[in-house]
Amino acid sequence: MADSDNSRTLPTVTQRDLHSFVVASFRTHPELAARLAAPLDIDDLAFTIWRQWCAARHRLIESCLRQQGLEKRLFAMVGTPSDAPEAWKAADQQIGYSEAVQEEERAAALEDDVAEMLWDTPAESIVGATAKLHAMLAKWQPATSSDEYPWPQLRLVIADLLKIDAEISSGGNARRQVKARPLAT
Repeated sequence: MADSDNSRTLPTVTQRDLHSFVVASFRTHPELAARLAAPLDIDDLAFTIWRQWCAARHRLIESCLRQQGLEKRLFAMVGTPSDAPEAWKAADQQIGYSEAVQEEERAAALEDDVAEMLWDTPAESIVGATAKLHAMLAKWQPATSSDEYPWPQLRLVIADLLKIDAEISSGGNARRQVKARPLAT
């Protein structure tokens, strides 16, 4: 993943991460944002695996950034491997670039494995299904603020699902508090 342009870092994984994602991404519903900031009591294996996926994703991004930093440093030290192969090998051993590449590969494999486990686990709640959708969005969208189809639409689906969950959890009060978003024309 040396050529990866995915340099986002993720927050520490907590039960509120999914709702925090929505609060940060969908600021148009302040009443809903306040509701979603409350602690979650979720008994859903998909949600639990999603939390594991978030941790694996965080490790992958950290290892990718470390590898990219070492690669940049290596290029600054000796140029390209084809220009000075022996100097490249010596500098690589000195700074640990090859080890960082291997760590990134292990982190990518772990993240893929946990993602597959998440896709294969049936959600038992709206939040569990939303967590799976969030993982899909985070894994494959080009940027968190991408305006290209279908990313904005998928973010709206996540917001809708969490709004529905908040409404169900609050006994219907969220519907009265949160106004429907206007339809896109």
